[in-house]
Amino acid sequence: MARDVFHQQVKHALIKDGWQITHDPLTIRISEAVKLQIDLAAESTIAAERDAEKIAVEIKSFIGDSDISAFHTALGQYLNYWQALEEQEVERILYLAIPTETYEDFFQLPFIQRALRRYSNRQGD
Repeated sequence: MARDVFHQQVKHALIKDGWQITHDPLTIRISEAVKLQIDLAAESTIAAERDAEKIAVEIKSFIGDSDISAFHTALGQYLNYWQALEEQEVERILYLAIPTETYEDFFQLPFIQRALRRYSNRQGD
């Protein structure tokens, strides 16, 4: 599995924020022949009297020629990973890590905002 350009930076930021990396990558087998690999999985180390918070983080750099192509890939992976987690690790929350510049520019476009709203609403189904 090829690591994203910002993999180590995201991992370091999570650790610095108090997360314990539990999987690098998190592998979820959805059939005998098919497995998914989410870049990182972590647990909160500040879980006093409650269950530890568990997250999975998919990292995308958006450094290629086409942000929309990268978005298609990221959205497709996110939806597949979300479904796999819902079926096998329901307590784990999925996040997409992207560069700040990408979030502030590309992810603020009305079309992208509508897509994000549409698919984030599906998670309550």
